[in-house]
Amino acid sequence: MTSPKLQAGKPFPVIDTPLLGGGITSLSDCADGHDWKLIAVYRGKHCPLCTRYLRELNDALPELNELGVDVIAVSADSEQRARDQMEEVAADYKVAYGLTVEQMQQLGLYISGKGNGVDVEGPFAEPGLFVVNEAGNLQVIDISNVPFARPNPASIVHGLRFFRSRTDPFPVNGTQT
Repeated sequence: MTSPKLQAGKPFPVIDTPLLGGGITSLSDCADGHDWKLIAVYRGKHCPLCTRYLRELNDALPELNELGVDVIAVSADSEQRARDQMEEVAADYKVAYGLTVEQMQQLGLYISGKGNGVDVEGPFAEPGLFVVNEAGNLQVIDISNVPFARPNPASIVHGLRFFRSRTDPFPVNGTQT
């Protein structure tokens, strides 16, 4: 089954997931006075490249927050596996878990299974990064089928600083039909 392609400039889908620390969150909801949201989908605890990436994302968090960007990371892992990985990462951003196959498909993510990872619980999402603007629309979409081909958090900060510093709104790229 082919997953739908998300459309740049269109609303981010409503996806609710459990949140480490309790409760349910809608992935695109902003908190703490931020008006943009960065959603980082990572493969899970089995992926050492994801652990490194999540640490780099944590290093970029102060600059992202300064730009008005809230951050959340999410995977298909169980609560315990997500908690164990976040102990290694020491993330200061929110972390969600339990992304379902249907939600992965809704986001247009590549999905892998037990043959693509060691010590995995079941199907998991390959990396994806989404930035939702103040209108709730997708400003940035990056989807990969491997953990080593995703945007560096420092590059994301640089690009978002450009977007957010303009007095006139920067048009969403990739919307020409």
